[in-house]
Amino acid sequence: MKAWILHNPNNMTYEETEKPQPKSDEVLVAVKAAGICGSDIPRAFVTGAHVHPIIIGHEFSGQVCACGTDVDAKWQGKPVGIFPLIPCGTCGPCQKKQYQMCRNYNYLGSRCDGGFAEYVAVPEKNLLELPEGVTYEQAAMLEPMAVSVHAMRKGMALAGDISKSRVAIWGLGTIGLLLTMFLKDAGVKDLYVIGNKDAQKLHVGELGIPEENFCDSRKEDAAAWLMKRTDGVGVDLFFECVGKNETVQHAVELSAPGGSIVFVGNPYSDMTLPKAVYWKILRNELRVSGTWNSSFTGSEDDDWHYVVRALAEGRVHPEKLITHRLPMEQLMQGLTIMRDKTEDYVKIMGVNE
Repeated sequence: MKAWILHNPNNMTYEETEKPQPKSDEVLVAVKAAGICGSDIPRAFVTGAHVHPIIIGHEFSGQVCACGTDVDAKWQGKPVGIFPLIPCGTCGPCQKKQYQMCRNYNYLGSRCDGGFAEYVAVPEKNLLELPEGVTYEQAAMLEPMAVSVHAMRKGMALAGDISKSRVAIWGLGTIGLLLTMFLKDAGVKDLYVIGNKDAQKLHVGELGIPEENFCDSRKEDAAAWLMKRTDGVGVDLFFECVGKNETVQHAVELSAPGGSIVFVGNPYSDMTLPKAVYWKILRNELRVSGTWNSSFTGSEDDDWHYVVRALAEGRVHPEKLITHRLPMEQLMQGLTIMRDKTEDYVKIMGVNE
């Protein structure tokens, strides 16, 4: 088969390699679509992965074309989405079915071979059958959508009914835009979003955000903008989707007394917290939560099933955020666009035809 193989940082080539043979508890998935995640960029060009050589890519979907000896034959020929985290099954979080917090996990596309290929071997337990009408491109966005839903549900757990709450999102990359989409779907009406690209304004407009509820932080003081629109009080629920010191501090400063904060953005560097900001957490009795990955337990109430239902019912349309579609053999073009930021993009998708 053909696959993009990362030999070392900044050394990834599209080449012939051996087609994987599924183990007894695995299936072989013919990859139909694979999205590039922001985390794939440093992995491909700077830091490398946990092992080399490796096929990266963890946002993908496809069709089951072979089953291991212990796999239920029902999977043969099924269109599937794939949860990329492979839990150990024995640690404390795994015993509670909190697989996203597994202490000793494997991971498709960063610790073992992933989806930038024609075929991938995937554990049966990591499969999610796609309902009729859900496309492979939509399914290749299940992972970032589930991450967004996981963050949203964290916010709901902290803040309760958010349909009447003032909610803010700072950071409109893929996760921030998908979070915007799901919050609108959940009935949030008073939603303020802060970004730093012209294209982001267009995307949030398509998601139903009025122009006056979008702030371009390059052009105005976003903190002052948000406080003005919340009558100097701040928001009830704040999603920080950037991962920088300044936006973490703004999340605290712009939250209303008794408000809630969900930290979503992966950190760019070490975090420091000034004394005055810490005091605001205490004195305003803020509820603060981190969020990581998404819940996939196989039950109907996990994040992935939430997303699939929303797709099947036509409530959300993540494909609107696909800005580039490339044949798999041209995927390096997409990786380079994201590395060099030569074009506006949200989700760049590689497809096997």
